Amino acid sequence: MTIDDVRAAALRLQGVAQRTPVVHSDVLDLRAGNALFIKCENSQRGGAFKFRGAYNRLAQLSADEGRRGVVAFSSGNHAQGVALAAKLLGIDATIVMPADAPATKLRATRDYGATVITYDRQTQNREAIAHEISARTHAILIPPFDDYRIMAGQGTAALELFEEIPDLDVLLVPLGGGGLLAGSSVVARHERPELVIYGVEPAAGNDWQISFERGERQAIADPETIADGLRSASPGELTWPIVHNLANGVLTVSDDEIRAAMRAAFDHAALILEPSGSVGLAAALAAKLPVRGKRVGIIASGGNVDNDNFQRLVRTAGPVHS
Repeated sequence: MTIDDVRAAALRLQGVAQRTPVVHSDVLDLRAGNALFIKCENSQRGGAFKFRGAYNRLAQLSADEGRRGVVAFSSGNHAQGVALAAKLLGIDATIVMPADAPATKLRATRDYGATVITYDRQTQNREAIAHEISARTHAILIPPFDDYRIMAGQGTAALELFEEIPDLDVLLVPLGGGGLLAGSSVVARHERPELVIYGVEPAAGNDWQISFERGERQAIADPETIADGLRSASPGELTWPIVHNLANGVLTVSDDEIRAAMRAAFDHAALILEPSGSVGLAAALAAKLPVRGKRVGIIASGGNVDNDNFQRLVRTAGPVHS
Protein backbone atom coordinates (compact mmCIF):
# COMPACT_ATOMS: atom_id res chain seq x y z
CA MET A 1 0.00 0.00 0.00
CA THR A 2 1.34 3.42 -0.98
CA ILE A 3 0.30 7.05 -0.83
CA ASP A 4 -0.97 6.65 -4.40
CA ASP A 5 -3.44 3.99 -3.18
CA VAL A 6 -4.75 6.43 -0.59
CA ARG A 7 -5.06 9.22 -3.15
CA ALA A 8 -6.92 6.88 -5.50
CA ALA A 9 -9.27 6.02 -2.64
CA ALA A 10 -9.83 9.73 -2.01
CA LEU A 11 -10.94 10.16 -5.61
CA ARG A 12 -13.42 7.28 -5.29
CA LEU A 13 -14.79 8.80 -2.10
CA GLN A 14 -15.07 12.33 -3.48
CA GLY A 15 -18.71 13.40 -3.34
CA VAL A 16 -19.61 10.20 -1.46
CA ALA A 17 -17.87 10.41 1.92
CA GLN A 18 -18.13 13.51 4.09
CA ARG A 19 -15.07 15.72 4.36
CA THR A 20 -15.26 15.87 8.13
CA PRO A 21 -14.31 18.99 10.11
CA VAL A 22 -11.21 19.55 12.22
CA VAL A 23 -12.12 21.02 15.62
CA HIS A 24 -9.91 23.01 17.99
CA SER A 25 -10.66 24.04 21.59
CA ASP A 26 -8.62 26.44 23.70
CA VAL A 27 -9.79 24.74 26.90
CA LEU A 28 -8.70 21.31 25.71
CA ASP A 29 -5.36 22.79 24.63
CA LEU A 30 -4.80 24.17 28.12
CA ARG A 31 -5.67 20.86 29.74
CA ALA A 32 -3.45 18.88 27.39
CA GLY A 33 -0.50 21.27 27.32
CA ASN A 34 -0.48 20.90 23.54
CA ALA A 35 -2.48 22.35 20.64
CA LEU A 36 -5.03 19.70 19.69
CA PHE A 37 -6.62 19.38 16.26
CA ILE A 38 -9.44 16.84 16.30
CA LYS A 39 -10.49 15.21 13.02
CA CYS A 40 -14.18 14.52 13.60
CA GLU A 41 -14.98 11.20 11.97
CA ASN A 42 -18.02 11.04 14.25
CA SER A 43 -19.51 13.30 11.55
CA GLN A 44 -18.78 10.76 8.80
CA ARG A 45 -21.56 8.89 6.99
CA GLY A 46 -22.41 5.86 9.08
CA GLY A 47 -21.09 7.71 12.14
CA ALA A 48 -17.47 6.55 11.81
CA PHE A 49 -14.35 6.41 9.63
CA LYS A 50 -15.17 2.81 8.66
CA PHE A 51 -17.38 3.99 5.78
CA ARG A 52 -14.25 5.21 3.96
CA GLY A 53 -12.58 1.82 3.78
CA ALA A 54 -15.79 -0.10 3.18
CA TYR A 55 -16.81 2.05 0.23
CA ASN A 56 -13.31 2.01 -1.27
CA ARG A 57 -13.30 -1.81 -1.10
CA LEU A 58 -16.83 -2.38 -2.41
CA ALA A 59 -16.40 0.16 -5.21
CA GLN A 60 -13.61 -2.04 -6.60
CA LEU A 61 -15.69 -5.23 -6.78
CA SER A 62 -16.17 -6.65 -10.26
CA ALA A 63 -19.68 -6.88 -11.68
CA ASP A 64 -19.73 -10.62 -10.94
CA GLU A 65 -18.54 -10.08 -7.36
CA GLY A 66 -21.16 -7.39 -6.83
CA ARG A 67 -23.91 -9.78 -7.92
CA ARG A 68 -22.69 -12.35 -5.38
CA GLY A 69 -22.99 -9.88 -2.51
CA VAL A 70 -20.70 -9.34 0.47
CA VAL A 71 -20.35 -10.65 4.00
CA ALA A 72 -18.54 -8.93 6.87
CA PHE A 73 -17.99 -9.37 10.60
CA SER A 74 -17.94 -6.45 13.02
CA SER A 75 -18.97 -5.20 16.45
CA GLY A 76 -20.58 -2.19 14.84
CA ASN A 77 -18.80 0.51 12.88
CA HIS A 78 -17.43 -1.70 10.09
CA ALA A 79 -20.87 -3.31 9.99
CA GLN A 80 -22.52 0.04 9.38
CA GLY A 81 -19.85 1.13 6.91
CA VAL A 82 -20.25 -2.01 4.79
CA ALA A 83 -24.06 -1.93 5.04
CA LEU A 84 -24.22 1.70 3.91
CA ALA A 85 -21.65 1.26 1.13
CA ALA A 86 -23.52 -1.81 -0.10
CA LYS A 87 -26.80 0.10 -0.12
CA LEU A 88 -25.28 2.96 -2.13
CA LEU A 89 -23.74 0.53 -4.64
CA GLY A 90 -26.77 -1.76 -4.90
CA ILE A 91 -25.03 -4.80 -3.37
CA ASP A 92 -26.56 -7.34 -0.95
CA ALA A 93 -24.78 -7.44 2.42
CA THR A 94 -24.78 -9.91 5.31
CA ILE A 95 -23.12 -8.79 8.54
CA VAL A 96 -22.05 -11.03 11.45
CA MET A 97 -22.36 -9.05 14.70
CA PRO A 98 -22.10 -9.95 18.41
CA ALA A 99 -25.47 -10.27 20.12
CA ASP A 100 -24.25 -7.81 22.78
CA ALA A 101 -23.24 -5.12 20.25
CA PRO A 102 -24.64 -1.66 21.05
CA ALA A 103 -28.32 -1.55 20.11
CA THR A 104 -27.83 1.58 17.99
CA LYS A 105 -25.20 -0.18 15.86
CA LEU A 106 -27.37 -3.27 15.36
CA ARG A 107 -30.38 -1.15 14.44
CA ALA A 108 -28.46 1.12 12.06
CA THR A 109 -26.92 -1.84 10.25
CA ARG A 110 -30.37 -3.33 9.67
CA ASP A 111 -31.78 0.05 8.69
CA TYR A 112 -29.21 0.28 5.87
CA GLY A 113 -30.72 -2.91 4.48
CA ALA A 114 -28.15 -5.50 5.55
CA THR A 115 -29.04 -8.95 6.87
CA VAL A 116 -27.62 -9.23 10.42
CA ILE A 117 -26.51 -12.59 11.86
CA THR A 118 -25.80 -12.40 15.60
CA TYR A 119 -23.43 -14.63 17.57
CA ASP A 120 -22.31 -15.20 21.18
CA ARG A 121 -18.99 -13.43 21.66
CA GLN A 122 -17.99 -15.84 24.45
CA THR A 123 -18.62 -19.13 22.66
CA GLN A 124 -18.55 -18.47 18.91
CA ASN A 125 -15.99 -17.16 16.43
CA ARG A 126 -17.29 -14.37 14.22
CA GLU A 127 -14.67 -14.84 11.53
CA ALA A 128 -15.44 -18.56 11.23
CA ILE A 129 -19.15 -17.78 10.88
CA ALA A 130 -18.45 -15.22 8.15
CA HIS A 131 -16.15 -17.62 6.28
CA GLU A 132 -18.85 -20.31 6.41
CA ILE A 133 -21.42 -17.92 4.97
CA SER A 134 -18.98 -16.86 2.26
CA ALA A 135 -18.20 -20.48 1.33
CA ARG A 136 -21.89 -21.40 1.23
CA THR A 137 -23.23 -18.35 -0.64
CA HIS A 138 -20.10 -17.30 -2.62
CA ALA A 139 -20.44 -13.79 -1.14
CA ILE A 140 -17.21 -11.76 -1.04
CA LEU A 141 -15.69 -11.53 2.44
CA ILE A 142 -14.95 -7.92 3.47
CA PRO A 143 -12.60 -7.95 6.50
CA PRO A 144 -12.71 -5.03 8.95
CA PHE A 145 -9.03 -4.06 8.55
CA ASP A 146 -6.79 -6.73 7.01
CA ASP A 147 -7.18 -5.61 3.40
CA TYR A 148 -5.01 -3.05 1.61
CA ARG A 149 -8.02 -1.43 -0.06
CA ILE A 150 -9.71 -1.06 3.34
CA MET A 151 -6.54 0.51 4.78
CA ALA A 152 -6.19 2.90 1.86
CA GLY A 153 -9.77 4.08 2.33
CA GLN A 154 -9.22 4.65 6.05
CA GLY A 155 -6.06 6.62 5.29
CA THR A 156 -8.10 9.29 3.51
CA ALA A 157 -9.12 10.67 6.92
CA ALA A 158 -5.48 11.46 7.68
CA LEU A 159 -4.96 12.78 4.15
CA GLU A 160 -7.71 15.35 4.73
CA LEU A 161 -6.29 16.24 8.14
CA PHE A 162 -2.85 17.01 6.68
CA GLU A 163 -4.37 19.02 3.84
CA GLU A 164 -6.00 21.25 6.46
CA ILE A 165 -3.31 21.20 9.19
CA PRO A 166 0.00 20.41 7.44
CA ASP A 167 2.38 21.35 10.26
CA LEU A 168 1.50 18.74 12.88
CA ASP A 169 4.17 17.40 15.23
CA VAL A 170 2.30 14.35 16.58
CA LEU A 171 -0.53 12.16 15.32
CA LEU A 172 -2.77 10.08 17.62
CA VAL A 173 -4.89 7.34 16.05
CA PRO A 174 -7.28 4.83 17.69
CA LEU A 175 -5.91 1.31 17.39
CA GLY A 176 -7.99 -1.86 17.15
CA GLY A 177 -7.16 -4.08 14.19
CA GLY A 178 -4.83 -1.44 12.79
CA GLY A 179 -6.48 -0.45 9.50
CA LEU A 180 -6.89 3.21 10.39
CA LEU A 181 -3.38 3.50 11.82
CA ALA A 182 -1.83 1.67 8.86
CA GLY A 183 -3.47 3.97 6.34
CA SER A 184 -2.78 7.06 8.44
CA SER A 185 0.88 6.11 8.93
CA VAL A 186 1.44 5.76 5.18
CA VAL A 187 -0.02 9.24 4.68
CA ALA A 188 1.85 10.80 7.61
CA ARG A 189 5.26 9.45 6.60
CA HIS A 190 4.76 10.86 3.10
CA GLU A 191 3.34 14.24 4.11
CA ARG A 192 5.52 14.90 7.17
CA PRO A 193 8.31 12.34 7.60
CA GLU A 194 9.51 13.69 10.95
CA LEU A 195 6.05 13.38 12.54
CA VAL A 196 5.71 11.26 15.69
CA ILE A 197 2.89 8.71 15.29
CA TYR A 198 1.20 6.84 18.13
CA GLY A 199 -1.57 4.30 18.07
CA VAL A 200 -3.83 4.45 21.11
CA GLU A 201 -5.62 1.41 22.51
CA PRO A 202 -7.51 0.59 25.72
CA ALA A 203 -5.26 -0.62 28.53
CA ALA A 204 -7.42 -3.72 28.94
CA GLY A 205 -6.81 -4.64 25.29
CA ASN A 206 -3.11 -3.90 24.85
CA ASP A 207 -2.28 -6.53 22.22
CA TRP A 208 -0.47 -3.92 20.10
CA GLN A 209 1.56 -2.59 23.02
CA ILE A 210 2.72 -6.12 23.87
CA SER A 211 3.44 -6.84 20.22
CA PHE A 212 5.58 -3.67 19.92
CA GLU A 213 7.51 -4.64 23.06
CA ARG A 214 8.23 -8.15 21.75
CA GLY A 215 8.72 -7.19 18.11
CA GLU A 216 6.16 -9.65 16.74
CA ARG A 217 2.39 -10.17 16.73
CA GLN A 218 0.98 -11.29 20.06
CA ALA A 219 -2.53 -12.44 21.00
CA ILE A 220 -4.49 -11.75 24.17
CA ALA A 221 -7.84 -12.89 25.55
CA ASP A 222 -10.95 -11.02 24.41
CA PRO A 223 -10.56 -7.73 26.33
CA GLU A 224 -13.22 -6.20 28.56
CA THR A 225 -13.43 -2.46 27.85
CA ILE A 226 -16.05 0.18 27.13
CA ALA A 227 -14.22 0.82 23.83
CA ASP A 228 -16.16 -1.93 22.02
CA GLY A 229 -14.72 -1.03 18.61
CA LEU A 230 -11.14 -1.62 19.82
CA ARG A 231 -11.56 -5.08 21.30
CA SER A 232 -9.09 -6.79 18.97
CA ALA A 233 -7.24 -9.82 20.31
CA SER A 234 -4.17 -9.43 18.10
CA PRO A 235 -2.76 -7.13 15.41
CA GLY A 236 -3.79 -7.88 11.84
CA GLU A 237 -1.52 -9.99 9.67
CA LEU A 238 -1.35 -7.25 7.01
CA THR A 239 -1.65 -4.21 9.27
CA TRP A 240 1.08 -5.31 11.69
CA PRO A 241 4.17 -4.86 9.46
CA ILE A 242 2.96 -1.48 8.18
CA VAL A 243 2.24 -0.11 11.65
CA HIS A 244 5.33 -1.65 13.22
CA ASN A 245 7.57 -0.15 10.53
CA LEU A 246 5.99 3.31 10.34
CA ALA A 247 4.52 4.20 13.77
CA ASN A 248 6.64 5.27 16.72
CA GLY A 249 4.77 3.35 19.37
CA VAL A 250 1.55 2.57 21.20
CA LEU A 251 -0.09 4.40 24.09
CA THR A 252 -2.79 2.94 26.32
CA VAL A 253 -5.66 4.57 28.21
CA SER A 254 -7.96 3.28 30.93
CA ASP A 255 -11.73 3.18 30.71
CA ASP A 256 -11.85 5.99 33.29
CA GLU A 257 -9.60 8.13 31.07
CA ILE A 258 -11.82 7.36 28.07
CA ARG A 259 -14.93 8.46 29.97
CA ALA A 260 -13.21 11.67 31.06
CA ALA A 261 -12.25 12.41 27.44
CA MET A 262 -15.82 11.81 26.24
CA ARG A 263 -17.07 14.33 28.79
CA ALA A 264 -14.36 16.87 27.96
CA ALA A 265 -15.10 16.58 24.23
CA PHE A 266 -18.78 17.21 24.87
CA ASP A 267 -18.28 20.04 27.38
CA HIS A 268 -15.57 21.95 25.51
CA ALA A 269 -15.94 21.03 21.84
CA ALA A 270 -19.62 20.07 21.57
CA LEU A 271 -18.60 16.61 20.29
CA ILE A 272 -20.45 13.37 20.95
CA LEU A 273 -17.80 10.64 20.68
CA GLU A 274 -18.17 6.94 21.33
CA PRO A 275 -15.59 5.38 23.67
CA SER A 276 -13.48 3.98 20.81
CA GLY A 277 -13.45 7.37 19.13
CA SER A 278 -12.21 9.09 22.30
CA VAL A 279 -8.97 7.22 23.01
CA GLY A 280 -6.69 9.65 21.17
CA LEU A 281 -8.11 12.60 23.06
CA ALA A 282 -7.92 10.57 26.27
CA ALA A 283 -4.19 10.02 25.75
CA ALA A 284 -3.63 13.73 25.14
CA LEU A 285 -5.64 14.84 28.17
CA ALA A 286 -4.19 12.22 30.52
CA ALA A 287 -0.63 13.38 29.79
CA LYS A 288 0.38 10.17 28.04
CA LEU A 289 2.35 12.16 25.47
CA PRO A 290 6.03 12.80 26.34
CA VAL A 291 5.87 16.28 24.79
CA ARG A 292 4.47 19.72 25.64
CA GLY A 293 3.70 22.71 23.47
CA LYS A 294 3.36 20.66 20.26
CA ARG A 295 0.71 20.55 17.55
CA VAL A 296 -1.15 17.27 17.90
CA GLY A 297 -3.54 15.78 15.36
CA ILE A 298 -6.16 13.43 16.79
CA ILE A 299 -8.45 11.24 14.73
CA ALA A 300 -11.74 10.92 16.62
CA SER A 301 -12.82 7.77 14.84
CA GLY A 302 -16.55 7.62 15.56
CA GLY A 303 -19.61 8.75 17.44
CA ASN A 304 -21.94 5.75 17.33
CA VAL A 305 -23.20 5.69 20.89
CA ASP A 306 -26.83 5.80 21.98
CA ASN A 307 -27.99 8.67 24.16
CA ASP A 308 -28.66 6.61 27.30
CA ASN A 309 -25.22 4.98 27.19
CA PHE A 310 -23.52 8.29 26.41
CA GLN A 311 -25.24 9.99 29.34
CA ARG A 312 -24.33 7.13 31.67
CA LEU A 313 -20.68 7.18 30.62
CA VAL A 314 -20.18 10.94 30.89
CA ARG A 315 -22.17 11.11 34.14
CA THR A 316 -19.76 8.66 35.77
CA ALA A 317 -16.67 10.33 34.33
CA GLY A 318 -14.14 11.70 36.75
CA PRO A 319 -12.04 14.85 36.26
CA VAL A 320 -9.36 15.04 33.59
CA HIS A 321 -5.88 14.74 35.09
CA SER A 322 -2.97 16.18 33.14
